[in-house]
Amino acid sequence: MKKPIHRLAVLAAVASMLFTTVPVFAADTDDRIESSAKKTYVFKTYLKDDNIKIKSKDGLVTLTGTVQEASHKSLAGETVAGLPGVKGVDNKLEEKAENRPAEKSDAWLITKVKTTLLFHRNVSTTKTEVLADKGTITLRGEAPSLAQKDLTTEYAMDVEGVEKVNNEMTVSDAGAAKPGVNKVANKTNTAIESIDDASITALVKTSLMYHRSTSAVNTNVETKKGVVTLGGIAKTSAEKDLAGKYAADIDGVKSVNNNMIVQ
Repeated sequence: MKKPIHRLAVLAAVASMLFTTVPVFAADTDDRIESSAKKTYVFKTYLKDDNIKIKSKDGLVTLTGTVQEASHKSLAGETVAGLPGVKGVDNKLEEKAENRPAEKSDAWLITKVKTTLLFHRNVSTTKTEVLADKGTITLRGEAPSLAQKDLTTEYAMDVEGVEKVNNEMTVSDAGAAKPGVNKVANKTNTAIESIDDASITALVKTSLMYHRSTSAVNTNVETKKGVVTLGGIAKTSAEKDLAGKYAADIDGVKSVNNNMIVQ
């Protein structure tokens, strides 16, 4: 009778260890998720002025607080969703009422255009002034090359609600001196190498959502060491190609594997 009793005692001890270890492990994972989110490129760069509270319980993350604009809510949710150990995200973030422009208004359209330009490394948001008048966007400022000026027009024109783009940007002397060179000035590449995969995935997803040509595309985005893989469904080959092009121009993206299926 001693052996069965001994076995029961061992089983009880192992069960006790499991029940005490699992909650501790889950708590460590939750702490790591909350800490990792705050250290991501997106949170440190785009969301640094927002009031975002992150709470994880057993891998289920709840986001509460306020953000400066609507795109920040999407960015926060997508970034957290891409972190290891996250099982789901309940995004309860709200845009500050005083910062929320009336839908379809000129201010609303300007915000959408600026947001679209912000995520792409081959155009400059800081050097581009965006004006709007009943669906017509006017771009002013300086571009380092004709290629960047043309790309800025293309991106602005592909924002939902934009009917026309007047690009009054001037090309700098350095860019104008070599009209035959298709040169696009990149943003500083020193920071690109340090952008985490979760941030890249979030930026790609949000960018595709803001472009009119890809906003309805059913796209899966995965990133590993800066290499983005696109999956899902595209209605046309042009839609697929655009998704790949827009993704390739996001900060931190090293290359794009476009595995989308055209249906």
